[in-house]
Amino acid sequence: MSPSTLSTTKFTALLALAVSVAAQAPTATFPPTALAEKHFSYPTGIPYKVDTDQGLIRGFQHGYNICNSTTENQHSLCQTSFLNAIDDFCLWAPDLPESVVADTEGEMVAWCTKPGKGTRLIPANALKGVQFMRTPDYVQVVGFIDQSKINIKGDDYGGEMDPHGADLRGNPMGGLIFSNAFSGGGDNYQQVIEWHNFMGGNAFCLKVCDPAGPNAAHFCEHRLDRIGCAYNAPNNAQNGTFESCLGDNQDYPGVYTDPAGAVHTYTQPPEEEGAISTMPYQPKVPASSQCTTLTSEVLYKALATVTAAIDSTITSAPTGVPTGASGSQPGPGGASRPASGTGSAAGAKGTDNAAVRETVVIGGVMGLIGVAFAGLLFA
Repeated sequence: MSPSTLSTTKFTALLALAVSVAAQAPTATFPPTALAEKHFSYPTGIPYKVDTDQGLIRGFQHGYNICNSTTENQHSLCQTSFLNAIDDFCLWAPDLPESVVADTEGEMVAWCTKPGKGTRLIPANALKGVQFMRTPDYVQVVGFIDQSKINIKGDDYGGEMDPHGADLRGNPMGGLIFSNAFSGGGDNYQQVIEWHNFMGGNAFCLKVCDPAGPNAAHFCEHRLDRIGCAYNAPNNAQNGTFESCLGDNQDYPGVYTDPAGAVHTYTQPPEEEGAISTMPYQPKVPASSQCTTLTSEVLYKALATVTAAIDSTITSAPTGVPTGASGSQPGPGGASRPASGTGSAAGAKGTDNAAVRETVVIGGVMGLIGVAFAGLLFA
């Protein structure tokens, strides 16, 4: 074979390989159907994976949605979550230890307070104070947590998860939340279409809105990810206190009334404009009533012997496909993503006493009492 023929052959082979690689590379951004438009019944109507679209930029869903006794352990990749009551809720947190929320929000897995859901369990003594609030249009749980026990780096001030995301696949991608709070309790679970969850700064808030409520998308606003819980889920949570209350609806996140009585809507500036150093308003904390104070020992008795998963080398699901599922188990790792994401607040800080009502402005967002993460955590 002549040198020219060899060069031509190599060129043709390389060109064919390049075309093949390009054809397999993710090129699309948006799925045919947004996550918030996918509706499922629990437990029999859930597919193994909710996010099944191929060739999208962020890759593939990290975990799975059919979760049961075969997936319930501290390495579970279950991405089906719940918010029912003060003693029965889940939070989104990373798969691997020492993770940063903004870098892993697309791959979060469910960590719950009760066994029986096929998820990881929140380790013993991780929860330091929790307030559950039931209002006419939503329920929310807000609290303080040792986030290192659920794989969030200790000094990470976090970010926000919701069922939308910039590409409509949600954060986490394929993440579902169910609740019995609007359907009579017990095993009457409904899929919650609108919700938001802020994690970081050793604190959290999770709100889910009534699927039948006409204003669910407003109360569970997902676009104000830089100003945190104090503005998105105003509350009176106290570190060291565990209580369940009834409450009034909050104002829609970002909507406020000035001293003259005029109603305004706050618009969050883009991240490239730098730190949010001032806010034009302070959020109004809704009135609460009929609060019942409880103890963590009683509420989370099932967590007494639960420890954190510390083996960072285990990244795949437990052996075997969950009962009733079809298809293969997810492999190690998750979707590729940018080095940072919306809602991060490195450098933010605050006090550990929810009675303090002063704000501090640090690291691109504001921090308000308790602790601050992704901006303005508590009111």
